[in-house]
Amino acid sequence: MRNKQKLLIEQLDQKLQPFSETRKVLVPERGWINTIRTSLNMTMAQLGAKLNITRQGVKRIEESEANGTITLNSLKDVANAIDLKLVYALVPLNGTINDLIQIKAKKLARKIVLRTNQNMKLEDQGIGDEKIAKTIKELASEIKREMKKSLWD
Repeated sequence: MRNKQKLLIEQLDQKLQPFSETRKVLVPERGWINTIRTSLNMTMAQLGAKLNITRQGVKRIEESEANGTITLNSLKDVANAIDLKLVYALVPLNGTINDLIQIKAKKLARKIVLRTNQNMKLEDQGIGDEKIAKTIKELASEIKREMKKSLWD
């Protein structure tokens, strides 16, 4: 990876680090708005008054969150209305952004090396498993270093 790209990834990983525990958070079936509102013993009418919408409007917002169709602006408006802060991030499923790149680079390298080895076998020039593993590791390092766009195909 070029120095600038490497630095950007390290900075991104630092920014995302506080969110690493969010992988353990399970979103409530009815959504956060409904769960928090009912936990606070707040009625739909009360929340609606804070948002300047009807009880039916609150119901639509809660349903849209549960269905995954709510907008970030709506979430932000609800959070502000009940003195909460909307926190929004995209985090890797496992590990860090750097780990994600490493996994993708290794997967791509493996695909390239195995395809090449298959062609070589057809010509009776295949290489052994140990050499294949070493070649995959070296190619993965090169792909990661160069941050090839093909990493995301």
